[in-house]
Amino acid sequence: MENLDSRRWMILSVVTLVSFLTNLDATIVLIGLAKLMEGLNLTIVWGVWTITAYMIANTVLLLPAGRWSDMIGTKRIFITGLTTFTVGTILCGITDSGFAMILYRAIQGIGAALAQAMATPIIIRTFPKKELGLAIGINSTSWVLGAIVGPAVGGALINVLGWRSIFLMAVPFCIIGIIGAWFVLKDTAAAVNDQTDWAGIFTFGLGLTALLIALSEGQSWGWQSTPTLALFLFTLLSWLFFVFIELRIEKPLFNFQLLTYRKYTTGLGITLNYCIGYFAITFLLTIYLQGALQLNPLDSGLLLLPLSVPQLLLGPLGGKLADHFGPLRQLFIGTLVLILGVLLLGNLGDHLSTPAVVIPLLIISVANGLAWPALAKAILSAVPQEQAGEASGMFYTIYNVGRTVSQVFVLIVVGFSISPDIVSQGLIGIDITQNQAITGAIVQATNAAFRVFIVFFAVVLFLSFFLLRQYQIGKVEN
Repeated sequence: MENLDSRRWMILSVVTLVSFLTNLDATIVLIGLAKLMEGLNLTIVWGVWTITAYMIANTVLLLPAGRWSDMIGTKRIFITGLTTFTVGTILCGITDSGFAMILYRAIQGIGAALAQAMATPIIIRTFPKKELGLAIGINSTSWVLGAIVGPAVGGALINVLGWRSIFLMAVPFCIIGIIGAWFVLKDTAAAVNDQTDWAGIFTFGLGLTALLIALSEGQSWGWQSTPTLALFLFTLLSWLFFVFIELRIEKPLFNFQLLTYRKYTTGLGITLNYCIGYFAITFLLTIYLQGALQLNPLDSGLLLLPLSVPQLLLGPLGGKLADHFGPLRQLFIGTLVLILGVLLLGNLGDHLSTPAVVIPLLIISVANGLAWPALAKAILSAVPQEQAGEASGMFYTIYNVGRTVSQVFVLIVVGFSISPDIVSQGLIGIDITQNQAITGAIVQATNAAFRVFIVFFAVVLFLSFFLLRQYQIGKVEN
């Protein structure tokens, strides 16, 4: 019995380490973006693609990875994913090409998707019901820890060893994860002999990529230019083909029948808008702290910690409060508080004021700790239990799409006030501090952008109120 117990916790340790590493990588690159751009001679648009490429690959393969685990075996997919992630990480750390960096980041995203998708199934198969909640909670906490450690450790590494260290220092831990997984994970026999929806993967991925290219380059090419309009048209056609394929295939990538549940569909709209608004915050602050104020990665990373630290406590507490007060009411209140925090962030000055950054981030962190567990609970409980797996997969895919689109929207919104070239100059270390007009322009652009992204949270408020009314009407009718 002791051997079985110890084996379970060893398995959880391996899975949690990988969850931590993949989330750490997703956050640490943003802190190191300025130095990475400087080292590889990238503009801000191409620098953002080092983040976007990772997220696209991760988003597109997250759903099929779950099916591959049933076809090939969980252990094989997990180790394949972690190995792919490790190879991509090494390549990122040694490349001297901006284009290659984007390609290698996509390889990292592929590996991360394969490994991440296996985490929950491995835990569910390993732990009895009485320990399952604790095990999933520990693994979930690793995501928050990644968001905490990324800014602090990443900033310190970049200051001392340069931007390549944020990749290369992760490699030994990745290797430990591979070795650990090889010895402690159990082989699972292939349960099904199924076909992969390659057409769905291809059309969805192409459409998402074309959309992000159009949004990234639309300002420089012109929104009514032929290349931009052609990419928007290509996106539309790709996604029309995607919907056509998914409605006809026996086992689709997306089960569009889930959209017949109006509450679930409304919830996906809430998720998309929430993620676009929330994930813009860190990027905008990076532009402000490193671009306008010229802070080094460590100092700017430390100032971002208040956005994550409170959620270590509020994540579990938020779920319990949602059970007690109702998830939609809590989501509504949490979003209102979040809007207050973002409003405060929209008043930053030309010189650093630590309270002006830290206090709003603490408010936002507390609000997110209340709103996000309530949002997840409300949406995933809106479908029958037997479809919970597919509903969860679509939910997290929309989450990733919102997170990916958010970075590009930041460039668009900031670009309405100043040229992306000015932001690039600030981030890569060209001294603009002597030119108060340019510094002031970046500050004003980020302040205005914070206010613009409040629109997405306003949509969340409207849809959550609409969803609450749907539930109330349903109770009256019953």
